[in-house]
Amino acid sequence: MGYGLLAAAIAAEVAGTTAMKFSEGFSKLWPSLGTVVGYLIAFALLAQTLKVMQVGTAYAIWAGAGTAAVAAIGILFLGETAGPAKLAGILCVILGVVLLNLGGAH
Repeated sequence: MGYGLLAAAIAAEVAGTTAMKFSEGFSKLWPSLGTVVGYLIAFALLAQTLKVMQVGTAYAIWAGAGTAAVAAIGILFLGETAGPAKLAGILCVILGVVLLNLGGAH
């Protein structure tokens, strides 16, 4: 159940961040509201996740997966560049999350 809540929290955070891009500095109403709603849902779900998961593990997954997903969305849908350094950075984020999770297994 914890991982399902966490996945939903990540999806809400990614949606909120993507909406923020389209809000143009919070000058457009609907994307701005999408940002606020996305983050409210994300934090509420993350709070529920923390009832059943360790905070370090949950936050590492939430932040890392969100970062990698938003970077991928930028590359795939928003015309951002996908240079070697950016791709290596995304890989490092993912590997860091994996290592944090392996370290917490003891």
